[in-house]
Formats: sequence, structure tokens, C-alpha cells
Amino acid sequence: MHTIRKINNELAIAGQITLEQFQKIAEDGYKSVLNLRLANEKGLLENEQEKIELLGLYYVNLPTKSEEINYQVAIQIFQTIAQLPKPILIHCDNSLRSAAIVLLYIGTKQGISFEQVLQKTIKIGLI
Repeated sequence: MHTIRKINNELAIAGQITLEQFQKIAEDGYKSVLNLRLANEKGLLENEQEKIELLGLYYVNLPTKSEEINYQVAIQIFQTIAQLPKPILIHCDNSLRSAAIVLLYIGTKQGISFEQVLQKTIKIGLI
């Protein structure tokens, strides 16, 4: 079981969490789940989209490899984050990709260049 980390009032991150944890975030008022995992990763929650939507949450899967995170990939994810009802739980397998995406998202919203934030995420080992 992975810890859910609330980053701010709009975003939280986690690794792969259980159905019970998804139920808890729905009860806690979360509106959406953004899954960054690829279909071939081990430990996926079976039929995750169906189960999440039955809880009344919006669900989007944007399969993302850490080593392929670049400006174009990030922009697509940022647009999805902007469109989804908040608060959003962003998850992957161990929360490193989700942490990297949230750091990139918040940093660029604060006016820091994408490249500067990307280099920081690499330096601290998120990518």
C-alpha cells in the first residue's frame, strides 16, 4: 500500500494504490484520477478505470515513461490536469513519475522555465 501525498488543494500524488484507498479519496472529495502507468507494468489494479468511474471519479490514463518526459509530453499532461475536475490524484507505480509531473506543473505555473524545472527533477532523481 502506497502513501497518498497531498501537494496542495488541487493535487496529490501516489504510487499504485488499492481500491480501498481509491474509495477513501472519493470520500475525501477528490474528483479525478490521472494514471501515468503503462499497460505492461506489474501491479496494476485490474480494470482500474471501470472501478474508479464506479466511485464517481473522472479517470484518465496517460501512459508515460520517465525517460520520455519532455516538453511535448509534459504539455499534454498539463492540459489534462487543467481540464480535469479538482482535486486530482496523480499516480504511477512508486510516485516518482507523479512527483516529477507535479513538480514540472507547479514550477512552470510559477514562471520557471520548463528546462530549469526538468533539470531539477533529474538532479533530485525523479526522472
